[in-house]
Amino acid sequence: MLKGMFISLEGPDGAGKSSVLEALIPILETKGQAFITTREPGGVAVAEKIRDVILDPKHTEIDEKTELLLYIASRRQHLVERIVPALNRGELVLVDRFIDSSVAYQGFGRGLKVADIDWLNNFATDGLKPDLTLYFDIDVEEGLARIAKSKDRGADRLDRESVEWHKRVREGYLSILEREPNRVRKIDASQPLEKVVADTLAVLAERVEV
Repeated sequence: MLKGMFISLEGPDGAGKSSVLEALIPILETKGQAFITTREPGGVAVAEKIRDVILDPKHTEIDEKTELLLYIASRRQHLVERIVPALNRGELVLVDRFIDSSVAYQGFGRGLKVADIDWLNNFATDGLKPDLTLYFDIDVEEGLARIAKSKDRGADRLDRESVEWHKRVREGYLSILEREPNRVRKIDASQPLEKVVADTLAVLAERVEV
């Protein structure tokens, strides 16, 4: 039995979840709660190398199944090397993307069978799911406009997909929200960052001391 709490942050591109996670760090540090923040794909050295392969805009030849399997491999290594050890220590783990991203992006976005993705996710994680998933929802056009305006982020291979593709991804997230309402909580990410952070803290306060 894992002693820590596992929380994932999910959302379409441009939803701002990474900015929210960054804003949470100093708040959590004042509470004396042992925690880590990490990301997918990535989080550990091997997984970060896989991330570079997946997101490189030059890798346009990557097949949708290859893409999925790269994410799954990254997830497995990240889980066993970083996430599970932290949970075993009783720490709070906050991860920027996890299993739901594969369902939304490779399932709804790429059109792969969700049942196959669910099986692969379960295989890679030994059935581990987040205790809580924060889903940051935003209109696709607004999210992509944010990316275009950002000076800190260049468009990666997935950012460059069509608006219709990104809309399918968002539909995937909304489907997950409907399928697992007890695990997934929706947050309006179209609001100013300060309000999004406040809403996030309100949801977190139901589970942890913040």
